[in-house]
Amino acid sequence: CKAMKGYNINGIQQMGVGVKNVKEAWEWYITAFGMDCPIFEEEAEARIMLPYTGGEPRKRHAVLAFNLQSGGGFEIWQYIGREPQYRQKETLAGDIGIFSCKMKVKNIDEAYSHFISSGIKVLGEPQPDPAGRRNFFVTDPFGNIFHIVEAEDWFMNLKKVSGGTYGAIIGVTDIEAAKKTYCDILGYDKVIFDTTGIFEDFASLPGGKGTFRRVLLAASKPFRGGFSPLLGQSVIELIKDEDRTPSKIFEGRYWGDPGFIHLCYDISGMDNMRKYCIEAGSPFTVDSQESHNGDIFDMGEASGHFAYIEDHDGTLIEFVETHKVPIIKKIGWYLDLGRRDPHKPLPGWMIRTLKFSRVK
Repeated sequence: CKAMKGYNINGIQQMGVGVKNVKEAWEWYITAFGMDCPIFEEEAEARIMLPYTGGEPRKRHAVLAFNLQSGGGFEIWQYIGREPQYRQKETLAGDIGIFSCKMKVKNIDEAYSHFISSGIKVLGEPQPDPAGRRNFFVTDPFGNIFHIVEAEDWFMNLKKVSGGTYGAIIGVTDIEAAKKTYCDILGYDKVIFDTTGIFEDFASLPGGKGTFRRVLLAASKPFRGGFSPLLGQSVIELIKDEDRTPSKIFEGRYWGDPGFIHLCYDISGMDNMRKYCIEAGSPFTVDSQESHNGDIFDMGEASGHFAYIEDHDGTLIEFVETHKVPIIKKIGWYLDLGRRDPHKPLPGWMIRTLKFSRVK
């Protein structure tokens, strides 16, 4: 269990979304998904992601934004001074990597009506998944596919249809091998369904009419600690296309190019996480602590340590151990997480003060 391993996962912090234009994308995500609470926005150089940026430091503009109703945020990420490279072919269901970001909603029918009336491109009508839960997909104007699913855990009521990131659909070549990352390291050890067939709820997806093995995973022990009241619970769906040999979504491209670039977890106990990942055969491929001689990594208005591992197929999972986060920027109130019990959730009132940072 996660506690025995000496680290604690508080939940999905964010889905990384590579885009061509941060401002344009963020405005769309505010309108569509209520991602109106920025934690940081900065232009800086990504110096230590060299294994994934062609061996050179790259300038970038990034925003980390949340929907305070519940769920993980988005890290919206744009290259500066380098033309972002789009994939040269259409991404099909089952291609290797993060195919879709799951988004949580309160009511599937209300969400469907809302997205239709808002002019958002909806793929097909709500259909049941293998567990009988109705769901549907939407696309943003930049080609990313989002999976709209119902969830029951909510933090605030801001009268929005949608919450934030609730997980991902990840294409893999070998589901049993992939479980070493998602079940063992990340703690999604409960199988909701594991079934192979042709699925009605996938039929509207590009390449979705074939035969797939689908495995939906949840955590038997709920994520808890720090910002967990906001981040909430989440699920991971591993899919394998049984009809064709899929291609890698980011093959020949860099981290930060358009698409879902990583899935990031808010954690505490980075040193223990580092040790455990080595033992599990998934050593850190990027480690801000190592690169900065143990110093805290400063992300403009927030700071902490971050690291990356790869799943069996090279899909990037990020870990962030947050040390300092702005609560009310206008009066310079920052929360120091380094002195808190990592297993204890922050008080709700404290997290709710983030609403003062929301953009109109």
